[in-house]
Amino acid sequence: MKIASAILAVLIVFFGFNTAFVVHEGENALLLQFGRIVRADYKPGLHFKVPVIQQVMKFDNRILGLDSQPERYLTAEKKNVNVDFYVKWRIADNAAYYRATSGDELQAAQRLTPIVKDALRFEFNSRQLEELIAGGRKDVTERVRQQTDAAARKSLGIAVVDVRIKRIDLPDEVSESVYKRMKAERLQLANELRYTGQEAGETIRANADRQKQVLLADANRDATKVRGDGDAQAAAIYAQAYSQDPEFFAFYRSLAAYRKAFGDGKGVLVMKPDSEFLRYLNDGPGKQR
Repeated sequence: MKIASAILAVLIVFFGFNTAFVVHEGENALLLQFGRIVRADYKPGLHFKVPVIQQVMKFDNRILGLDSQPERYLTAEKKNVNVDFYVKWRIADNAAYYRATSGDELQAAQRLTPIVKDALRFEFNSRQLEELIAGGRKDVTERVRQQTDAAARKSLGIAVVDVRIKRIDLPDEVSESVYKRMKAERLQLANELRYTGQEAGETIRANADRQKQVLLADANRDATKVRGDGDAQAAAIYAQAYSQDPEFFAFYRSLAAYRKAFGDGKGVLVMKPDSEFLRYLNDGPGKQR
Protein backbone atom coordinates (compact mmCIF):
# COMPACT_ATOMS: atom_id res chain seq x y z
CA MET A 1 0.00 0.00 0.00
CA LYS A 2 2.82 2.37 0.92
CA ILE A 3 4.62 1.54 -2.30
CA ALA A 4 1.50 2.25 -4.35
CA SER A 5 1.04 5.55 -2.56
CA ALA A 6 4.64 6.50 -3.20
CA ILE A 7 4.34 5.60 -6.86
CA LEU A 8 1.13 7.59 -7.13
CA ALA A 9 2.78 10.61 -5.48
CA VAL A 10 5.73 10.40 -7.86
CA LEU A 11 3.38 10.19 -10.83
CA ILE A 12 1.40 13.20 -9.60
CA VAL A 13 4.58 15.24 -9.17
CA PHE A 14 5.88 14.11 -12.54
CA PHE A 15 2.69 14.93 -14.39
CA GLY A 16 2.34 18.15 -12.41
CA PHE A 17 5.75 19.35 -13.50
CA ASN A 18 5.07 18.25 -17.07
CA THR A 19 1.66 19.87 -17.14
CA ALA A 20 2.47 23.43 -16.03
CA PHE A 21 5.04 25.72 -17.61
CA VAL A 22 5.96 29.38 -17.21
CA VAL A 23 6.59 31.88 -19.96
CA HIS A 24 8.86 34.65 -18.67
CA GLU A 25 9.12 38.25 -19.81
CA GLY A 26 11.35 38.42 -22.88
CA GLU A 27 10.31 34.96 -24.05
CA ASN A 28 8.05 33.50 -26.70
CA ALA A 29 6.56 30.01 -26.35
CA LEU A 30 5.35 27.50 -28.89
CA LEU A 31 3.23 24.44 -28.05
CA LEU A 32 3.94 21.35 -30.16
CA GLN A 33 2.09 18.05 -30.36
CA PHE A 34 3.87 15.29 -32.24
CA GLY A 35 5.88 17.99 -34.05
CA ARG A 36 2.78 19.90 -35.13
CA ILE A 37 2.20 23.44 -33.88
CA VAL A 38 -0.81 23.61 -31.59
CA ARG A 39 -0.49 27.15 -30.19
CA ALA A 40 1.94 30.03 -30.66
CA ASP A 41 0.39 33.04 -28.91
CA TYR A 42 1.32 32.55 -25.25
CA LYS A 43 1.63 35.62 -23.02
CA PRO A 44 4.05 35.77 -20.08
CA GLY A 45 2.68 33.79 -17.12
CA LEU A 46 1.69 30.29 -16.01
CA HIS A 47 0.25 27.92 -18.63
CA PHE A 48 -0.65 24.24 -18.92
CA LYS A 49 -0.22 21.45 -21.46
CA VAL A 50 -0.89 17.77 -21.86
CA PRO A 51 2.02 15.83 -20.36
CA VAL A 52 4.18 13.65 -22.59
CA ILE A 53 2.04 14.28 -25.67
CA GLN A 54 2.69 18.00 -25.90
CA GLN A 55 6.03 19.85 -25.74
CA VAL A 56 6.83 23.53 -25.19
CA MET A 57 9.56 25.33 -27.11
CA LYS A 58 10.67 28.74 -25.87
CA PHE A 59 12.39 31.48 -27.88
CA ASP A 60 14.18 34.66 -26.90
CA ASN A 61 11.87 37.61 -27.59
CA ARG A 62 14.61 40.24 -27.13
CA ILE A 63 16.47 42.00 -29.95
CA LEU A 64 19.29 39.81 -31.20
CA GLY A 65 22.42 40.76 -33.09
CA LEU A 66 24.04 39.52 -36.27
CA ASP A 67 27.64 40.69 -36.80
CA SER A 68 28.86 39.36 -40.12
CA GLN A 69 32.32 39.31 -41.66
CA PRO A 70 33.13 42.21 -44.04
CA GLU A 71 31.86 41.62 -47.57
CA ARG A 72 33.28 42.96 -50.85
CA TYR A 73 30.92 44.81 -53.20
CA LEU A 74 31.19 46.69 -56.47
CA THR A 75 29.99 50.28 -56.67
CA ALA A 76 28.28 51.83 -59.70
CA GLU A 77 31.68 52.89 -61.12
CA LYS A 78 32.99 49.31 -60.68
CA LYS A 79 35.15 50.01 -57.63
CA ASN A 80 35.64 47.30 -55.03
CA VAL A 81 34.84 48.17 -51.43
CA ASN A 82 34.88 46.12 -48.24
CA VAL A 83 31.71 46.68 -46.20
CA ASP A 84 31.51 45.80 -42.50
CA PHE A 85 27.96 45.75 -41.17
CA TYR A 86 25.74 44.41 -38.40
CA VAL A 87 22.02 43.63 -38.11
CA LYS A 88 19.58 43.79 -35.19
CA TRP A 89 16.63 41.39 -35.42
CA ARG A 90 13.95 39.71 -33.34
CA ILE A 91 11.40 36.93 -33.76
CA ALA A 92 8.15 38.31 -35.16
CA ASP A 93 6.21 35.10 -35.89
CA ASN A 94 6.90 32.10 -33.67
CA ALA A 95 5.28 29.58 -35.99
CA ALA A 96 7.02 30.82 -39.15
CA TYR A 97 10.32 31.04 -37.28
CA TYR A 98 10.00 27.46 -36.05
CA ARG A 99 9.05 26.12 -39.49
CA ALA A 100 11.98 27.91 -41.14
CA THR A 101 14.72 27.28 -38.58
CA SER A 102 13.40 24.63 -36.18
CA GLY A 103 13.96 27.23 -33.47
CA ASP A 104 17.75 27.28 -34.01
CA GLU A 105 19.13 30.83 -33.58
CA LEU A 106 22.38 29.99 -35.40
CA GLN A 107 20.48 28.62 -38.37
CA ALA A 108 18.31 31.75 -38.39
CA ALA A 109 21.42 33.97 -38.50
CA GLN A 110 22.90 31.88 -41.31
CA ARG A 111 19.73 32.24 -43.39
CA LEU A 112 19.34 35.95 -42.61
CA THR A 113 22.91 36.83 -43.63
CA PRO A 114 22.56 36.22 -47.41
CA ILE A 115 19.30 38.20 -47.46
CA VAL A 116 21.07 41.22 -45.99
CA LYS A 117 24.11 40.80 -48.24
CA ASP A 118 21.97 40.63 -51.38
CA ALA A 119 20.16 43.84 -50.41
CA LEU A 120 23.47 45.58 -49.68
CA ARG A 121 24.93 44.39 -52.98
CA PHE A 122 21.98 45.84 -54.89
CA GLU A 123 22.30 49.22 -53.16
CA PHE A 124 26.07 49.44 -53.59
CA ASN A 125 25.90 48.40 -57.24
CA SER A 126 23.54 51.31 -57.95
CA ARG A 127 25.51 54.06 -56.18
CA GLN A 128 28.75 55.95 -56.67
CA LEU A 129 31.48 55.55 -54.05
CA GLU A 130 31.54 59.31 -53.48
CA GLU A 131 27.82 59.27 -52.72
CA LEU A 132 28.23 56.43 -50.22
CA ILE A 133 31.07 58.17 -48.39
CA ALA A 134 29.61 61.69 -48.54
CA GLY A 135 26.32 60.91 -46.83
CA GLY A 136 24.35 58.22 -48.64
CA ARG A 137 25.09 55.57 -46.03
CA LYS A 138 22.02 56.34 -43.94
CA ASP A 139 19.75 56.13 -46.97
CA VAL A 140 21.36 52.83 -47.97
CA THR A 141 20.91 51.23 -44.55
CA GLU A 142 17.26 52.29 -44.33
CA ARG A 143 16.48 50.85 -47.75
CA VAL A 144 18.34 47.64 -46.90
CA ARG A 145 16.45 47.36 -43.61
CA GLN A 146 13.10 47.72 -45.35
CA GLN A 147 13.96 45.15 -48.02
CA THR A 148 15.43 42.59 -45.61
CA ASP A 149 12.62 43.08 -43.10
CA ALA A 150 9.99 42.29 -45.74
CA ALA A 151 11.91 39.24 -47.00
CA ALA A 152 12.82 37.92 -43.53
CA ARG A 153 9.29 38.26 -42.19
CA LYS A 154 7.95 36.28 -45.12
CA SER A 155 10.51 33.50 -45.18
CA LEU A 156 11.85 33.31 -41.61
CA GLY A 157 9.29 34.95 -39.33
CA ILE A 158 11.98 37.46 -38.36
CA ALA A 159 11.66 41.25 -38.05
CA VAL A 160 14.78 43.20 -39.01
CA VAL A 161 14.95 46.07 -36.52
CA ASP A 162 18.09 47.82 -37.75
CA VAL A 163 20.93 47.54 -40.26
CA ARG A 164 24.10 49.54 -39.75
CA ILE A 165 27.26 49.91 -41.81
CA LYS A 166 30.25 50.12 -39.51
CA ARG A 167 32.94 50.72 -42.09
CA ILE A 168 33.45 51.11 -45.82
CA ASP A 169 37.06 50.37 -46.76
CA LEU A 170 38.86 50.11 -50.04
CA PRO A 171 40.80 46.90 -50.63
CA ASP A 172 44.52 47.13 -49.84
CA GLU A 173 45.61 47.27 -53.48
CA VAL A 174 43.06 49.99 -54.24
CA SER A 175 43.90 51.90 -51.06
CA GLU A 176 47.55 52.04 -52.11
CA SER A 177 46.75 53.45 -55.55
CA VAL A 178 44.28 55.94 -54.07
CA TYR A 179 46.87 56.99 -51.50
CA LYS A 180 49.49 57.56 -54.20
CA ARG A 181 47.05 59.57 -56.29
CA MET A 182 46.02 61.67 -53.31
CA LYS A 183 49.67 62.21 -52.40
CA ALA A 184 50.45 63.36 -55.93
CA GLU A 185 47.45 65.71 -55.92
CA ARG A 186 48.43 67.17 -52.55
CA LEU A 187 52.04 67.56 -53.71
CA GLN A 188 50.88 69.38 -56.83
CA LEU A 189 48.65 71.63 -54.74
CA ALA A 190 51.51 72.30 -52.32
CA ASN A 191 53.82 73.25 -55.20
CA GLU A 192 51.18 75.57 -56.63
CA LEU A 193 50.67 77.21 -53.25
CA ARG A 194 54.43 77.49 -52.76
CA TYR A 195 54.87 79.09 -56.19
CA THR A 196 51.97 81.46 -55.55
CA GLY A 197 53.46 82.37 -52.18
CA GLN A 198 56.90 83.00 -53.68
CA GLU A 199 55.35 85.15 -56.40
CA ALA A 200 53.36 87.13 -53.85
CA GLY A 201 56.48 87.47 -51.70
CA GLU A 202 58.52 88.82 -54.59
CA THR A 203 55.74 91.30 -55.39
CA ILE A 204 55.58 92.47 -51.77
CA ARG A 205 59.38 92.80 -51.55
CA ALA A 206 59.51 94.71 -54.84
CA ASN A 207 56.80 97.09 -53.63
CA ALA A 208 58.58 97.50 -50.30
CA ASP A 209 61.90 98.26 -52.05
CA ARG A 210 60.19 100.77 -54.32
CA GLN A 211 58.52 102.46 -51.37
CA LYS A 212 61.86 102.46 -49.55
CA GLN A 213 63.57 104.20 -52.46
CA VAL A 214 60.74 106.74 -52.70
CA LEU A 215 60.88 107.42 -48.95
CA LEU A 216 64.68 107.74 -48.99
CA ALA A 217 64.54 110.07 -51.99
CA ASP A 218 61.89 112.20 -50.34
CA ALA A 219 63.85 112.23 -47.07
CA ASN A 220 67.10 113.17 -48.85
CA ARG A 221 65.29 115.91 -50.75
CA ASP A 222 63.80 117.30 -47.58
CA ALA A 223 67.13 116.98 -45.76
CA THR A 224 68.97 118.75 -48.57
CA LYS A 225 66.39 121.52 -48.51
CA VAL A 226 66.69 121.87 -44.74
CA ARG A 227 70.50 121.87 -44.94
CA GLY A 228 70.34 124.44 -47.70
CA ASP A 229 68.05 126.64 -45.65
CA GLY A 230 70.32 126.22 -42.66
CA ASP A 231 73.44 127.01 -44.65
CA ALA A 232 71.73 130.06 -46.08
CA GLN A 233 70.72 131.24 -42.63
CA ALA A 234 74.20 130.52 -41.30
CA ALA A 235 75.77 132.44 -44.15
CA ALA A 236 73.46 135.37 -43.50
CA ILE A 237 74.34 135.31 -39.82
CA TYR A 238 78.04 135.08 -40.63
CA ALA A 239 77.74 137.95 -43.11
CA GLN A 240 75.89 140.09 -40.59
CA ALA A 241 78.44 139.33 -37.90
CA TYR A 242 81.30 140.01 -40.29
CA SER A 243 79.86 143.34 -41.28
CA GLN A 244 79.63 144.42 -37.65
CA ASP A 245 83.21 143.54 -36.60
CA PRO A 246 85.33 142.02 -39.37
CA GLU A 247 88.41 141.67 -37.17
CA PHE A 248 86.58 139.78 -34.40
CA PHE A 249 84.87 137.59 -36.96
CA ALA A 250 88.24 136.71 -38.52
CA PHE A 251 89.60 135.96 -35.04
CA TYR A 252 86.64 133.77 -34.19
CA ARG A 253 86.95 131.82 -37.44
CA SER A 254 90.66 131.32 -36.80
CA LEU A 255 89.94 129.91 -33.35
CA ALA A 256 87.45 127.47 -34.90
CA ALA A 257 90.10 126.42 -37.41
CA TYR A 258 92.68 125.94 -34.64
CA ARG A 259 90.21 123.84 -32.62
CA LYS A 260 89.53 121.61 -35.58
CA ALA A 261 93.23 121.28 -36.51
CA PHE A 262 94.62 120.71 -33.01
CA GLY A 263 91.58 119.39 -31.16
CA ASP A 264 92.79 115.77 -30.82
CA GLY A 265 96.27 116.81 -29.69
CA LYS A 266 97.90 114.68 -32.35
CA GLY A 267 97.88 117.03 -35.30
CA VAL A 268 101.17 118.20 -36.82
CA LEU A 269 101.34 121.11 -39.26
CA VAL A 270 104.46 122.16 -41.16
CA MET A 271 104.22 125.71 -42.57
CA LYS A 272 106.05 129.01 -42.72
CA PRO A 273 106.04 131.21 -39.61
CA ASP A 274 104.45 134.03 -41.52
CA SER A 275 101.58 131.86 -42.76
CA GLU A 276 98.17 133.50 -42.65
CA PHE A 277 96.89 130.50 -40.69
CA LEU A 278 99.27 131.35 -37.81
CA ARG A 279 98.44 135.02 -37.82
CA TYR A 280 96.70 135.14 -34.42
CA LEU A 281 99.18 132.73 -32.86
CA ASN A 282 102.06 135.04 -33.76
CA ASP A 283 100.60 138.52 -33.31
CA GLY A 284 97.44 138.03 -31.18
CA PRO A 285 94.10 139.67 -31.93
CA GLY A 286 94.00 143.26 -33.02
CA LYS A 287 97.63 143.46 -34.35
CA GLN A 288 98.60 143.96 -37.98
CA ARG A 289 101.56 142.40 -39.68
